[in-house]
Amino acid sequence: MNRPDHNDHRESYGDSRLQRLIEEAILEDLGTGDITTDAIVPENVRGHGGVRVKESGIIAGLSIAGEVFRCIDEDIVWTCLVTDGARVDAGSMVATAEGSFAGLLKGERTALNILQRMSGIATLTARFVEAVKGTSARITDTRKTPPGLRILDKLAVKIGGGINNRFGLDDMVLIKDNHIAAAGGIGPALKRCLEEVHKKKYNVKIEAETKNLDEVAEVLKHPGVDRIMLDNFPPEMMKKAVGLINHRIEVEASGNVSLENVRAIAETGVDVISVGALTHSPRALDISMKITHIPKTHR
Repeated sequence: MNRPDHNDHRESYGDSRLQRLIEEAILEDLGTGDITTDAIVPENVRGHGGVRVKESGIIAGLSIAGEVFRCIDEDIVWTCLVTDGARVDAGSMVATAEGSFAGLLKGERTALNILQRMSGIATLTARFVEAVKGTSARITDTRKTPPGLRILDKLAVKIGGGINNRFGLDDMVLIKDNHIAAAGGIGPALKRCLEEVHKKKYNVKIEAETKNLDEVAEVLKHPGVDRIMLDNFPPEMMKKAVGLINHRIEVEASGNVSLENVRAIAETGVDVISVGALTHSPRALDISMKITHIPKTHR
């Protein structure tokens, strides 16, 4: 049984799961209908919405925000003025939407919620990427995402210049401390795991978490492991571990990574630095949408 590479299709804009996510988000906000808009705004009134960022950052999620409006009313015209991944200054207009005023109002909050969160993640990721510039380290995300939003969060990380770690429990083996405890030690955990992966012919990468240099040495005794995670290693111990591994397999640093210490971690020689904060606690980029009425004579 070969396991597919989920990373290719889980991040696609055209993925059916992404479409379901958008539809669920609209349903969550719209419910049975926008009673305020339906009571006040005539159906034939048209509007023009300008989407503007209020602070500098990396924009992400424009196409997805546009898809929200398309799902609300397919006649709404969404125009991107910049591309995802663009660095924008405060005050920049990044997109416009034109069509039914009522439709614009009904899609506004959901579209902005997606755009603000994704742009916040992309902006934070870009800061980490910039902080390790000049080293060989890459910045990656984790599974610390709100339920249902992982596909958006991980896409935003990539737009910000990071890379994606596993999307779920089914596309990579990651032997962590609790697995090791259940197996009675890192040696037995590795032996059992490698045998099972080989037996079932899973086409996945294998990573093992380590807490100290002894565990690093134990992992190196088991051919077939693709990456070692150094979990909460102090910088000096991390340097020793990198030297012990000596480029034989990929090395990931993890645990309490911040913008203040990520450069020091990168300079130990690790290949990958995982940052849970990218998706578990990003600050949304401040973005607004101002809708104006289009007089009939201007149509």
